[in-house]
Amino acid sequence: MSEPFVQSLFLVGIPGLEPALEAEALARGFRGVRRVPGGVEVDGDLAEAARANLSLRCAVRVLLRVAEFRAMHLAQLDKRSKKVPWGDWLRADVPVRVEAVCRRSKIYVNKAAVQRVSGGLEVAGIGVSRDGAVSVKVRIDDDLCTISLDTTGEALHRRGHKEFVGKAPMRENMAAGFLHEIGFDGSQRLVDPMCGSGTFVLEAAEIAAGLVPGRSREFAFEQMVGGVRSQVAGGSGLKPGLRFYGYDRNDGAIRGAVANAERSGVSDWVRFERQAISDLEPPSAEPGIVMVNPPYGGRLGERKLLFGLYGALGATLKERFGGWRVGIITSDGGLAKATGLELEAFGPVDHSGTKINMWKGRL
Repeated sequence: MSEPFVQSLFLVGIPGLEPALEAEALARGFRGVRRVPGGVEVDGDLAEAARANLSLRCAVRVLLRVAEFRAMHLAQLDKRSKKVPWGDWLRADVPVRVEAVCRRSKIYVNKAAVQRVSGGLEVAGIGVSRDGAVSVKVRIDDDLCTISLDTTGEALHRRGHKEFVGKAPMRENMAAGFLHEIGFDGSQRLVDPMCGSGTFVLEAAEIAAGLVPGRSREFAFEQMVGGVRSQVAGGSGLKPGLRFYGYDRNDGAIRGAVANAERSGVSDWVRFERQAISDLEPPSAEPGIVMVNPPYGGRLGERKLLFGLYGALGATLKERFGGWRVGIITSDGGLAKATGLELEAFGPVDHSGTKINMWKGRL
């Protein structure tokens, strides 16, 4: 490398929800925020990576970019990998694993790229193992090699305090992104009439309470040189109060959601009850937000059986929730239209390979 490489961070996002991640990074005071396909770039070093892991709700993971150079053949990759100052970030007593992706490049065999970069690490005294605690990610695209360190470990939607997960769950970072896109800021009431394990309700309550999302888990950066948990401000200044409501017809789901709320520390903010759609009523005269992730055929049941469910949901909301905003998550536009509500589609968003939309509007 002819010039010193300036470290930066790549905040991996959920495809389709990059704007929410960008807005969150700006609100959290990160510098040099630049939205790109698949995520957001920001300025920063390992200390900022630690802060990002602890504080960002919409991110999937945080990559610390540590090197970038042209590699036209394996000999170049080998030579330049040995010049990376690995010891600045990686510990000799913590083995790492190397992963590589090659696209549109003269180096086109992933395994060969892994071998060359692994050699550079071993020369620096860093052990390489398939089970390494820290992942070194190599991306060679159009002959440009970018090397990043995964400072996260397990994906960030795994907050560490939600043990019960129902069928077809909404991931926490995706729920946070959808809440941002519908305008939730922590001050509104929120109702989820098909709450399952309670993701929307719990995420809304944590936002209102000002809780740090990464407070209950460990991260890969803690296994790196100088990787310490930063002090991230928490607390919203709002007094705890019942403002977030989840309902479901499944007793097990309600019990699990209640337990999740206790572990999350938001029991004073939420209520979960067993209830059918037909019994749904607004919890207050003041309008708020209805967020719901109903089944949409591809994963839970036959599509034709769901038209009645969506129709009943739409009729109840139209009759009783005038003035409320609504967001319905589904991969099926036909089912969204079956609600009979005037909704517009936001998306698509990539949900584990399935394209979904949030159909939103005001009742």
